[in-house]
Amino acid sequence: MNKKQKRMLLRILIAAACILLIEIITRLMKVPGWVRFAAYMIPYCTIGYDILLRAWKGIRKRQVFDENFLMAVATVGAILIGEYVEGVAVMLFYQIGELFQSYAVGRSRASIGALMDIRPDVANVELEDGTTEETDPDDVEIGTILLVRPGEKIPIDGVVISGSSSLDTSALTGESVPRTAKEGDEVLSGMINMTGVLRIRTTKEFGESTASKILELVENASSRKSRSENFISRFARYYTPAVCYSALALAVLPPMVRLILGQEAMWSQWLLRALTFLVISCPCALVISIPLGFFAGIGGAGRAGVLVKGSVYLESLSKVKTMVFDKTGTLTQGVFEVTEMAPVGTTKDELLEMAAYAEYHSNHPIALSLKEAYRQEIRPERIGAVEDVSGEGLIADVDGHEIAVGNLKLMQRVKVAPKENQHPGTVVYVAKDEQYLGSILISDRVKENAQEALRRLKKAGVERTVMLTGDRRQAGEAVAKALGIDEVRAELMPQDKVEQVEAMLRDGKTLAFVGDGINDAPVLMRADIGIAMGALGSDAAIEAADIVLMDDDPLKISKAIRIARKCMRIVYENIIFAIGVKLICLGLGAFGIAGMWLAIFADVGVMVLAVLNAIRTLRVKNL
Repeated sequence: MNKKQKRMLLRILIAAACILLIEIITRLMKVPGWVRFAAYMIPYCTIGYDILLRAWKGIRKRQVFDENFLMAVATVGAILIGEYVEGVAVMLFYQIGELFQSYAVGRSRASIGALMDIRPDVANVELEDGTTEETDPDDVEIGTILLVRPGEKIPIDGVVISGSSSLDTSALTGESVPRTAKEGDEVLSGMINMTGVLRIRTTKEFGESTASKILELVENASSRKSRSENFISRFARYYTPAVCYSALALAVLPPMVRLILGQEAMWSQWLLRALTFLVISCPCALVISIPLGFFAGIGGAGRAGVLVKGSVYLESLSKVKTMVFDKTGTLTQGVFEVTEMAPVGTTKDELLEMAAYAEYHSNHPIALSLKEAYRQEIRPERIGAVEDVSGEGLIADVDGHEIAVGNLKLMQRVKVAPKENQHPGTVVYVAKDEQYLGSILISDRVKENAQEALRRLKKAGVERTVMLTGDRRQAGEAVAKALGIDEVRAELMPQDKVEQVEAMLRDGKTLAFVGDGINDAPVLMRADIGIAMGALGSDAAIEAADIVLMDDDPLKISKAIRIARKCMRIVYENIIFAIGVKLICLGLGAFGIAGMWLAIFADVGVMVLAVLNAIRTLRVKNL
């Protein structure tokens, strides 16, 4: 408990002890009414002064109808008609419920707090003389050498230039198994160095690093409310004034009717019923437990390595029926290797050399695999102008020759008729001065968890799985067959993927798209739910997505859906339970069947039970 919660607990214990002591004394000895009233004012003011103060401030600001006003009117009214015990007890149990709710929210915040703790305080910058200097991470520029010792957080994204170590990535991915980092490996801010000393060259500014992006997303998550939260906010705005006027009518109209009929008015009895009605009607259970359920769900998902940008996306994710995937980097590892070369009228060496030179300036995974397979130093002075043909390939000037490297569409563009390669994989065709040189087959390995991820998605209730890829149909179908994907749509450019998703959206079923590349950003934004791979994904994809998986494990997709569905199930349980109990007790209170003690249960008891139910969304480990 924090200091504020401990002070509240002390007030509750003091007030409870006072009530018990006063009851014992008044039962053992006869005391005047005014003494009994004064005695009960001690625990009442001890436990309720802040509620009364907030109610008065609300009245002054003309924001009357809230739970503080309901509690103040109900308890003051009960005391004025002589129901001292009930009046003080209502305030006492209400504060117990508030303390419980505060503690539950604290647990949810602690869950997100562990995620927020990834922000580094300092960066150890290596100076030219070999010494280090502690610097504010905001002041570190790209290309700076940082020294990260065992036990320290990596402050900024970068590449290891010397050293090796085990890294704790649980704050980012939710996985407890350490990862090994060695020279040449990319490391992300927020990871904790566990063993060796690492020298890292930064590749991003602090504001653009992974830790900063995560914190920004978490901080903005609460601004995107779900339909359920918005419904509860609107409900409370109209519900509270309605029950206040109903309580007033219950206190005034029946006695007046009885007077007209010549009967005793029984003002105190109807006033007590109205006060009971007010206590029962307090919407705390809904107003507190519903947002708390979403807040806890987002926190639990964050602990599991699934970053949800707002409760509205958690609600939509629970309804997903169609799951659409990008292929490269999402279902496959995005690690390409040259597995076959088919030269025509040239040698394998020249075929690979022309392809590597043409792709020299590209950072596409296919280009990287061609340059890695070439294994020789590339002389940039041999390369002239380079034209990037979107969705088709590259046309480069190499030694004064026009080299075209790309797919069949590019070959048609340069008026070359290649021999089509039918092998599964990505085929790169190469032409030189409109003469066909041959093809290079590049294979991408399927992620080891991808097949199990698809199986779990089906089990989770996803009805339709579709793969969109810019790769050849043969390569796409080979991957889809291996994984059990329902549909494949291949040879698509980025704008084609958007069109395909728009067509699928017309069936009215909630659609989620999973991608990782910069070319996936438009589709991520167009889908009902965009899910980005956070570890390997591009900044553009992460920015465009609604949900970010903080590693590249596709198994996390089904886990995210299960978390969302558990969260929504609990939210709906609380809505039905709270409204149902309220309506029953309101009816009983209006007819005088329910007394003040049942009213306390209908208010505080229902709130405590709803809050208890809501914090179950934090438990996601076994989902």
